[in-house]
Formats: sequence, C-alpha cells, structure tokens
Amino acid sequence: MSKTIFELSTKGRKGYTLPANDVDIPLDEIIPAQYKRESKARLPEVSELDVMRHFITLSHKNHFIEKGLYPLGSCTMKYNPKIHEVIARYSCFANAHPYQPEETMQGALSVMWELQKDLSEISGMAQVTLQPVAGAQGEFTGIKIIEAYHKAKGNTHKDTIIVPDSAHGTNPATCSLVGYKVKELKSDANGRCDIEHLKTLVDENTAGFMLTNPSTLGLFETQVEEISRIFHDVDALIYMDGANLNALLGIVQPGKTGFDVIHFNLHKTFSTPHGGGGPGAGPVGVVEKLVPYLPVPIVSKNDSGYYLDYGHEDTSIGKVHTFYGNFAVLLRAYVYIKMLGAKGLRRASENAIINANYLMARLKDYYHIKHPEYCMHEFVADSSWQKKANGVNTLDIAKRLLDKGFHAPTVYFPLIIPEAMMIEPTETESLDSLNAFADAMIEIAQESKENPELLHEAPLTTPVRRVDDVLAVKKLDPIFPIKN
Repeated sequence: MSKTIFELSTKGRKGYTLPANDVDIPLDEIIPAQYKRESKARLPEVSELDVMRHFITLSHKNHFIEKGLYPLGSCTMKYNPKIHEVIARYSCFANAHPYQPEETMQGALSVMWELQKDLSEISGMAQVTLQPVAGAQGEFTGIKIIEAYHKAKGNTHKDTIIVPDSAHGTNPATCSLVGYKVKELKSDANGRCDIEHLKTLVDENTAGFMLTNPSTLGLFETQVEEISRIFHDVDALIYMDGANLNALLGIVQPGKTGFDVIHFNLHKTFSTPHGGGGPGAGPVGVVEKLVPYLPVPIVSKNDSGYYLDYGHEDTSIGKVHTFYGNFAVLLRAYVYIKMLGAKGLRRASENAIINANYLMARLKDYYHIKHPEYCMHEFVADSSWQKKANGVNTLDIAKRLLDKGFHAPTVYFPLIIPEAMMIEPTETESLDSLNAFADAMIEIAQESKENPELLHEAPLTTPVRRVDDVLAVKKLDPIFPIKN
C-alpha cells in the first residue's frame, strides 16, 4: 500500500513559501482570537514534488478512461474531449453567478436555450427542461410530469405504472417515490416486451409505462408503436429512459415513435467525465401537451434577448433543483453537440453499434450470449458455460479482467440474465483497443478451463484484492475487509 502524505513528511521540507508582507501586521488583527487554534495545526512537511508524486501514484491505482477501456454497459463511459474542459473553465462561464441580472448573462442563457433546442431536435420532443442534475432525478421529474398531467385531467384513479423486467432499478424506485404502484412486464423469448402479457396488465388504472429503448439487453424495441397505441388508448403516457440514447443519435427520434417523455443522461451520451456519483445532468423532454408541467424556469427568447421564463408557473411541477441545473455539464454537452453536428452525432451512434457488434462476434464462441442477434450499442454475455464446466462465475471473470488492465463490464445486470456481463465499448474505442479487450476475455475463458483457481483468487495485481462485499456493507470501516 502507498504511504500516506503524513508518512512522507520530513521535518523542514516545504511545498510553498508565502511572500513576505510589505507591512508587518499582527496576526490577531487579521484573525480574531476566537477563531485561532490553541495549538499548531498538524500538517505534513513535504515538498511540492512529494505532493505531486503522492497524488499521481494514487491516481494510477484507480481506473479511468484515459488509462483504458471502460466497458460499463448502460453507463456509456466514453472518452471526454479535453476541449470541453478548456471551455468549461472559461472565466465568463466559470465565474457566472445565478443571481446576476439576466442582461449580464446573455451568453450563458444563449447556451442553455440552444441546448434545449438541440435536445428537442435530437429527441423529437416539443420542449426540454435542463434542471435535473442526474438521470434518476430526470426520471423523477418525468414521472412527476405524468402525475401532474393526470391530476389536471382528474384522472385520480390512475395509480399504476408498468415497468419491464429488464428495466434499470431506478425505474420502479422512481415510480414508488412519486407514489405509484408498479406492475412488472415480462420479456418474451426474443428479449423484448411481451405484448400479450402487456395487454393483461394495462387497464383504466394505468398511468404510464417506463421503457428503455434500446433495452438493457442491447436490443431495440421494435414494437414501440404498438405499445404506444395500447397505452394511449387508455390515456396513459409512455416514458423513455434515455440511458441508452447513445445508440439512437441522428437515427431515431423517440418523440416520433410514440414516447411522451424522455430524460437524457448528458454526462453519458454527451460526454462529461462522470462516475462515483457525479457530476451529472438529466434534462427531460416532453411532447407539446406536457409542456405546461415542466419545471420552471426554462430559458426563452424574445426581441430583447434570452430570459428565464416562469410563464407556466401555475401548472408547473415546480423546481427539482436549485437554480437552473448543473451548468458546467450543460456547457460540455453543448460543445459536444456543436462540434459533432447532426452528421457527427449519427456517426457516433453508428460507430458505437459497430463496435458492440464486433466485440459480440469475437466473443460469441467463448461466452454464452442468450440473444445473439445484431445488437445496438451494447450486448449481454454471461458465464454460464464457465460456471457449469469449471465453477467459474461472472465475478471471477470481472476480477481477472482487472489483472489484465481493463475495467470490468457491468455484472449481474440485467437481472433476467443469470451471470450477466453487460458490455458497452462506446464509439470512442479503436479497433486496437477492442481487440485487446477481446483477447483478454478469450484468455480468461481459456484460463477458466486450465486454471479455474487462478480466477477464484483474482485480482492478483491490484492495490486492493477481492473485497468481502457482505462484510463491507455491515462494517463501514475505512480499512476495507479483504478476503485474500
């Protein structure tokens, strides 16, 4: 393990020397006595070089996209162009204050207005709110809008939302948080919505449907227009979980296929560094009849310029976040969209789809794939062959991948595929990196036959070995309980 910064401390070393004061001012005149420590602060004595080496060493113990492939299915961990970071740090944006008069923040408001318009065009929706700061908060906002729509119509009997068995776990949680009952829809043999089962679930009490398209299986829901008719016939609304929108850019506009509400994961599809809880942005788009229920304000434009529009405050669900959203994330998404343009966005999705299908083709002879048809931006393999033959499971494979320099894919999800490995390479990976990942997976498949115990012990080369997950949850100790 690395030494702590205190263990690197050597008396007399300095990382920075403050310039001498021109005027000798007693410290008590600068800092009142009640705010001063009684004893000298215990700080490490280290040089600037010590500090740099310490934190760079720590950073290399983590995995990050610049270090290697990050194939987290349904998370779209693509490379984030550094031009985004440069522009997000421009003082005109970074130093803007949300309480500034509107006439002094026309540039920032114009970015938000254009981003609203661009997301509307990409999704086929009438209007977009930029306020939600996470995908899950976007879901919450969308379902609250559905609730507001039904309340305005007096549909007080509509108390249920239907969710597929392949859905992200946040979907049923969101419905429950808003106050809806949840019914689960089964997938059919082809991994898509079971239409016959759906017809038995939908009734006058149905408020809506949450669907991820393409699904977490990486499959496009080809029956979405029929599904839309089934729900709209009972005045229910359809919500699209936009976590997998990276497969549809410039190819499909969800609003044109029957969806009424959609959220965007800007930090995924539109490229902002994320992971570990943030930062994020989850804007929500709606069809025309739902615009009155959007959070306020949205950004509008008139002859005088851009302004914060509270025009539908009486019908709005209210604010879902302080001020106007995670502006720096919105700015990065804006730059991403403007740099690529319509053709570039479509090409990004096409490349993501090609990359996923290439990986699936390389791995299909070594890992079981329940739905081997052409996928979208991701696919789901599993370790059922390895588990049956040699007792090697998905966790073993994921841990062994760490030894080979790759982050593991999403594992054990979706829940409807036992021992699942959901793999999403994204469009930013080259053929070389795809082949390196495929080679590593094939090597692991071979190791599972020749030396399964090696996989049970993996990872062998990481700073922290295999963690006892059960004990770690029960005992929240900064020193992780280690099995090995």
